[in-house]
Amino acid sequence: MDLQIDIGIQPDDQPYEVTSFARKHGLTIPVADAVLFAKGPSPSRAACDTAALAFLCAVAQYARKQGAR
Repeated sequence: MDLQIDIGIQPDDQPYEVTSFARKHGLTIPVADAVLFAKGPSPSRAACDTAALAFLCAVAQYARKQGAR
């Protein structure tokens, strides 16, 4: 008997679902959708994670600049 248990871990070559990507990175659905769209139709999860981190860093830097005014 070969039983498989799905524990929610997806291989790196499977594209993200927008809602799980948004939840993982603390993004809204529209922002997560835009980040995934910008990375192309089926990039690696690592590339998408890097893009989300870059986006969050850019937003933080913009917020710091706005606070200094």
